[in-house]
Amino acid sequence: MTLPPNSLSITVDRADRRTLPVQVADGIRAAIDRGELAPGTRLPSTRALSTEVGLARAVVEKAYQQLVAEGWLDARRGSGTYVRDVPHAVRSRRSPRRAQENPPVAQRISLRPGTPWTPPRASEAWKRAWRDVGVSPPPGDYPDPAGLLDLRTRIADLLGRARGLHTTADSIVVTTGSIHGLDLALGALSANVGVEHVLALENPGYRSAAALATHRRWSVHDVPVDREGLVVEELGSAPPRTPAIYVTPSHQYPTGGLMPISRRRALADWARSTGSTIIEDDYDSEFRYGIAPLPTITELVPDRAVYLGTVSKTLGAGVRLGWMVAPPSMVEHITDTRGAIGDYPSVPIQYAMNSLLRDGEWDRSVRTARRIYRARDRVVAAALSRFGELRGVGAGLHTVLVLDTDVARHVASDCAASGIDLPTLEHSTRSPTTEGGIVVGYGSVADDQFDRALRVLVDVLESRLVS
Repeated sequence: MTLPPNSLSITVDRADRRTLPVQVADGIRAAIDRGELAPGTRLPSTRALSTEVGLARAVVEKAYQQLVAEGWLDARRGSGTYVRDVPHAVRSRRSPRRAQENPPVAQRISLRPGTPWTPPRASEAWKRAWRDVGVSPPPGDYPDPAGLLDLRTRIADLLGRARGLHTTADSIVVTTGSIHGLDLALGALSANVGVEHVLALENPGYRSAAALATHRRWSVHDVPVDREGLVVEELGSAPPRTPAIYVTPSHQYPTGGLMPISRRRALADWARSTGSTIIEDDYDSEFRYGIAPLPTITELVPDRAVYLGTVSKTLGAGVRLGWMVAPPSMVEHITDTRGAIGDYPSVPIQYAMNSLLRDGEWDRSVRTARRIYRARDRVVAAALSRFGELRGVGAGLHTVLVLDTDVARHVASDCAASGIDLPTLEHSTRSPTTEGGIVVGYGSVADDQFDRALRVLVDVLESRLVS
């Protein structure tokens, strides 16, 4: 049942350190908590409430938007703004949850980053692509270790128009993903006699990259990151003649930093002066919501860089397909090695990907997913901005809320007790850093799960950070 518009008793104090929109939002939230605003109650219009409270209408609009983002209110176009039916556990904001047992695995919601949402269009396009594969003759002889020429040609075209990376099929090697590409690159660099095997890595950074380097008996040198990604000046502490550095400049994993063009050029200059190879993992490059992607580092210094791409954030990690762009000498070494050990890319998977690129289905699926992620990015930013500094907003499939390391650990633990799994920056940190935080991934969850998980997270943050 829809209840009539309710008059709200809200007090604001201009001497309060909280902003006016936050005070209004807190007042409405408290009224819902106390049961004064029942589920289904229609709130006064923003114009009416602003007149009643004596504030600018924009202040009330911002407060309403904040509460809609958090899941307390429901804005219905042409009808008004209504109180949602918020579970009692979410209303109990002032004390952290103390569950006796974590909810069963089947009921848990994961906000871990890096897992994509698969739009229905992508599923249908995937089925059509495999019908094309089904009418093709079975692969006979071993394939080209670099990958099918048609696919590599289409990947070169994709990189040129989507990333401004001008390359050819001869410089492309088809892989099973970014870590496989990193492995192939380190294997080629290992052939250089007399070079100390050191991989410079972002810290916090991608744990799998560090694990692979260790597995290959390379040592890892941690390089700090800030809100703009890897700090190039800190490379002065790296061992002399460090042969390779692995970076994620488009949406630094996990902190979300976007490396500006000045820093990209500085990194390219460092590679030229030291003879090092930049291994550029173009993580999340398909998903930017405010600005166009910046030029790749590989485009700036093609003779000293390896570019890694993957379908894991678009079609899904289980597809196991990616690509690398590398200098000619490295491509030759990689294809010779793959042929010698039988490391060939799957022909049917390549046929399917070629079909998606050929028919334009890849581009359409990415555009659809981008719209979904853009909306969720804005909702997460609106819900969490009052709790601290956000990083990674406007790109990718996750956002980072910077917090004290101990606080972040407690927030993650409280969320886990309510069935919401999300990592902290500490999880991706190898050597001590000055900052902590939580990593909020929003790619793979359904809409209802996303709403519930965000409400729980906001509730926990309220109990931990708001006195």
